[in-house]
Amino acid sequence: SNLSKFLPNNCIKLDVKNTLFAVTQVSKMFYPKADIDYPDMNLINSSELKKLYPKVNFGKNVLIGKNVVIGNNVTINSGVYIGPNCTIEDNVEIGKNTSLIANVTLCHNVVVGNNVILHPGVVVGADGFGLAQEKDKWIKIPQIGAVKIHDNVEIGANSTIDRGAIEDTVIEKGVKIDNQVQIGHNVIVGENTAIAGCTGIAGSSIIGKRCMIGGATAISGHIKIADDVIITGMSGVANSIKSPGTYSSALPVTESKIWRRNVVRLKNIDKIIKKIMSGLK
Repeated sequence: SNLSKFLPNNCIKLDVKNTLFAVTQVSKMFYPKADIDYPDMNLINSSELKKLYPKVNFGKNVLIGKNVVIGNNVTINSGVYIGPNCTIEDNVEIGKNTSLIANVTLCHNVVVGNNVILHPGVVVGADGFGLAQEKDKWIKIPQIGAVKIHDNVEIGANSTIDRGAIEDTVIEKGVKIDNQVQIGHNVIVGENTAIAGCTGIAGSSIIGKRCMIGGATAISGHIKIADDVIITGMSGVANSIKSPGTYSSALPVTESKIWRRNVVRLKNIDKIIKKIMSGLK
C-alpha cells in the first residue's frame, strides 16, 4: 500500500498480505482454463464408452481421448478427464474431477482421489526396487502393495511413484510434486508437502506434513522427516530429521582447482581432528 502512490490512476489497487496468492486468483479470472485446457483431440463421447470399455464403471461427464487402454474392474468417477495414450490397468479407482493429461500410466490396484492432476508421462504403481541378493545374483522380491493418492494432489511430468512392497505407498491430500521426481516403494508423503523437480526419495521413508523439499534433493530410505521441514535444493538427507526448521547440505560450486584442494583437505579432516584432540590432552 505504501507504493500505491507510484501506480497510475486507472489501475486497480489492492492491499493484500500474500501477493503471489493474489496474483493466482486474478490470473484465474482472466485465464480460467490456464490450469488445464483440454485439447480438441476427438474425445470419445459417453455413448461410445460402454461399447469400447464394457467392464469399466463410468460416472457422469467422463471425457476420454484416443488410444486409451483400460483394464477390468476399473471405476472412473464423474468429471474425470483421461487424455490420449493413457494406460489404466486392472482394479484401479479414479476419483471425481481428476485429470490424466496424456501418456499417464496407472498400474494395477492404484487408487487416485478427487481433484488430482497427473501431468504427461506420470507412472503410478510400477514395481519398487525390491531385490534380495542370493550369492552373486539379485532375486526380485514381488511388489504386492499398491499406491494411494489422496485428494487435491498434483504430480508433474515424468514423475514416478512406486507401489509398495507389502503395504501401500501413500501420497496424502494436497501434496504437490514437480517434474521428474522419483518416490520409492512404501514412502509416505504427508499432507500439503511440496517436492521440487529431480528429487529422489528412497523406499520406506516418511515425509511429514507441510514440508518443502528443494530440487535435486536425495533422501535416503527408512528415515523420517518431521512436519514443517524445509530442505534446500541439492541436499542429501541420510538421517532422520526430528524437528521443524530449514536444513541444507550441498556444497556450493567453486572454481575447480579450489574445489580439488578442499576435497583433499576434507578427506584428511579426521586425521587433523585427532591430532588436535591429542594435543589438547
